[in-house]
Amino acid sequence: MQQKILIENAAIVTMTEESWIENGYITISGNRIQEVGSGSYQGDRSFDKILDASGKVVMPGLVNAHGHAAMVLLRGYADDLPLMEWLQTKCWPIEDRMTEEDIHWGTQLAILEMLKTGTTCFTDMYFHMDGVAKAVESSGIRAVLSRGMIGFPPKADTAIAESRDFFNRWNCAANGRISVILGPHAPYTCPPDYLKRVAELSAELNVPIQIHLSETAGEVERCMEEHGCTPIRLMEQVGLFERPTLAAHCVHVTDEDLDIMARYNVHVAHNPDSNLKLGSGVAPAVKMLQKGLIVGLGTDGAASNNNLDMFEEMRQAAMLHKGVNLDPIAVSAYKALEMATKDGAKALFLEDRLGTVQSGALADLIMLDFNRPYYYPRHNVIAHLVYAGQSGDVTDVIVDGQLLVENRRVLTMDEERIYREVEAVCERLFK
Repeated sequence: MQQKILIENAAIVTMTEESWIENGYITISGNRIQEVGSGSYQGDRSFDKILDASGKVVMPGLVNAHGHAAMVLLRGYADDLPLMEWLQTKCWPIEDRMTEEDIHWGTQLAILEMLKTGTTCFTDMYFHMDGVAKAVESSGIRAVLSRGMIGFPPKADTAIAESRDFFNRWNCAANGRISVILGPHAPYTCPPDYLKRVAELSAELNVPIQIHLSETAGEVERCMEEHGCTPIRLMEQVGLFERPTLAAHCVHVTDEDLDIMARYNVHVAHNPDSNLKLGSGVAPAVKMLQKGLIVGLGTDGAASNNNLDMFEEMRQAAMLHKGVNLDPIAVSAYKALEMATKDGAKALFLEDRLGTVQSGALADLIMLDFNRPYYYPRHNVIAHLVYAGQSGDVTDVIVDGQLLVENRRVLTMDEERIYREVEAVCERLFK
């Protein structure tokens, strides 16, 4: 249903420049922002909904550029382990037992958490993806979805076929809120010949690819032993980078790797919290930015984070690289906010104006309670949001022009039922 919404009396962070509107208004018609202005709205007030944003900040919704939503079911189950042990002995055995219904309820829980903490768009790489897409469709959130692909028998051919079928069923569904791309898991689970097939399918369907690359030092060492080159160089050799590619992690990359990534305009999903928790290291995000790469932020799955809080991720990205590079201006507050909003949208190959508050942009917005002690004095709103802001400040969420969260209550989801269903799923999976 097409709605007209007026938001007034708002402090507005537009993400079109580093300044902000101290007091202004936003009008929304359908799924687009129509007008953004300062002062009071003087036009016709025949809106379906008028939101008084007094004492609040309105900003673009946050974009989670890498994750595995249903892994919330594994939250707290497999902590404090190195990546491969964590995957092989903990995660994969449980995931083998998950049904589409399990993943549907796990994704519902993840979306509930994301909406309540200000994320309006996320990407997912998992399996039983119909259950994921149905959760996205009913909740109202925006998502870029891929069926995770493992390139070894007996499931290799099935993953190709199911990816094509999933694209045909769900791409551009839910009023365009769902985009489908391809999701080969990683070079260590997808051999070169298989990755060539993925690239061919990407060209056939005209969709991008997302893949885990160079997450750990061990992964890079194994690739060097087996293929005589780094994972990044291997992707160039197999032709994957001929297709639009989002590379998750990229922690252990050489300067030559970065040159290759820049040459092919590879997008990056930077996951600082997950990489720290798994002891994988710190991705050279500053070098990536200096190379002109598009870098978004992701939480990764809640089994390796352990939450889906993009405010934490944003602050971590700003602070971590200052310390690692011994440079207090390495990643500014504004750049961190860009990485969590409009750069995240670009990383996911979504339209340019998503992640901004301007006329014609998709109406994906969040509102935060700005009457908190840590937001005073009001020297710099953007710095406050990044360095002091908390996800619990989110009060209202609009996605695609639809009000999904109002006064901290999610309107499109049955919160109590989700908790009950998840508890029942976990009682069976972990008994």
